Amino acid sequence: MALVHKHLIIRAEVNQPPVDPEFIETWLRDVVSAINMKICKGPIAHYVDMPGNRGVTGIVIIETSHIAIHVWDETNPGLMQLDVYTCGPFDPQVIFDMIEEFDPVQVEYTYLDREKGLIDITASFA
Repeated sequence: MALVHKHLIIRAEVNQPPVDPEFIETWLRDVVSAINMKICKGPIAHYVDMPGNRGVTGIVIIETSHIAIHVWDETNPGLMQLDVYTCGPFDPQVIFDMIEEFDPVQVEYTYLDREKGLIDITASFA
């Protein structure tokens, strides 16, 4: 496998923000499987109950890097930040399809090639 160093960063406002850490751990396992990666450690998730920063956060270490999610559920719509970094090839559309279950109302993203710098390749995916 050739290393490719791709980094997908998503900011999504969602009507149905996940709030259950166990659900997020399962969801992260499903994401790893859907993009054909291998788990090294985790996933782990925790609900943070601090006013102004309330929500679930989770991470999974994959063989080729990591996937992290942070959700703030105090706002309406909720805010989800998702970070998928891998040195292995994957189809970003799989990730967009998977966040559909949270009923996104607005999705912004950046797709970077980090192999020889921080090259924005968002347009190549759109």
